[in-house]
Amino acid sequence: MDFSTVRWEEVGKASIETLQILGVSGLFTVIFGLPLGVLLFMTARSASIKARTFYTILSLIVNILRSVPFIILIVALIPFTRILVGTATGVLGVIPPLVISAAPYFARLVETTLREVDRGVIEAAQSMGASTGQIVRRVLLPEALPGLLAGITITIVTLVSYTAMAGMVGGGGLGTLAINYGYYRYQNEIMIISVVSMIILVQILQMAGDRLVTFFTRK
Repeated sequence: MDFSTVRWEEVGKASIETLQILGVSGLFTVIFGLPLGVLLFMTARSASIKARTFYTILSLIVNILRSVPFIILIVALIPFTRILVGTATGVLGVIPPLVISAAPYFARLVETTLREVDRGVIEAAQSMGASTGQIVRRVLLPEALPGLLAGITITIVTLVSYTAMAGMVGGGGLGTLAINYGYYRYQNEIMIISVVSMIILVQILQMAGDRLVTFFTRK
């Protein structure tokens, strides 16, 4: 293999695109997934028939979105993506399907994490007259913070693999670089560099997430 022929500017550009995709899609995944997970948790434990019915419907929608393979979802959402951002390829084109796929996944992680919060703490806050919003902001989220950070780490690491799959439809980043050069043009050097870059990125993200979880757990 001759790595001297590698277009390193292309590798650098693809790496930056991957980071952009992860940053924006990760941000919106948390923005949409966190309240969705809280809503799932609150309605699941409610005694109201309407709330439980709402939970059943919402839970079904979340399960359906989680069940669709990402490569199929990104193709199915091409018309919607074009309407939303004006393109179905590149950095912008891959973000909407990434968020739609990852937000329900993260929401389930949030719901599971909140279930692990000591019910005694919640009941104590209720006995002091705290509203539902105050319980969520001042009790649930602070108590579940280490678990939520772990969930965010898992989700972002999952997004890395999703960005690679998005390369099949011109999603941009290292995935597209590996497909266009490593697969179609038989440049194995590019394939190896892309794979190694993703492995390094995942390791950095996982280590950073683990450190944050450890730090807030000690506090």
